[in-house]
Amino acid sequence: MQNKNKTFQSYMYAVIWGVIAIFIDQITKWLVVHNLKGKDSITIIPNVFELHYLENRGAAFGMLQNKQIIFLIGASIVLIAIGYLYGKIPHMSRYFWLRFCAVLVCAGAIGNMIDRIRLNYVIDFFYFSLIDFPIFNVADCYVVVACVLFAILVLFYYKDEDFAWISRK
Repeated sequence: MQNKNKTFQSYMYAVIWGVIAIFIDQITKWLVVHNLKGKDSITIIPNVFELHYLENRGAAFGMLQNKQIIFLIGASIVLIAIGYLYGKIPHMSRYFWLRFCAVLVCAGAIGNMIDRIRLNYVIDFFYFSLIDFPIFNVADCYVVVACVLFAILVLFYYKDEDFAWISRK
């Protein structure tokens, strides 16, 4: 019974932190819409970084324009897979960062799903003009940070046996 309580508690923490992260993503997008839509970009660091309002109907680099259903299905599959695996992660402090990555990926996926469902596009606004990097948002940052952290964890922190829980029933 104690394991079920830990699992429930773990999911509750994930939901609480996920909701906070999604709120931060959505409030930044709301601020951008109210302060940048239809206006000139705001330069933060000249010739390097600016805030620039963009309605993104595709993926990074403009791929798959107006294919919202593909993004919604893909994000749903990712959320289901992470939700399932999250419940299998051992309840040990060693796995905190793995749980952290899972929450960030889910928050990023949900943040952009909200935009796609509500608006039929994603609001992007961070722009590195120095390298002409695609414009992105807070939800995108969550996913990238989680993926980079996960890669670092897999390469330098966890060992193969740390993932034995994946194949357990």
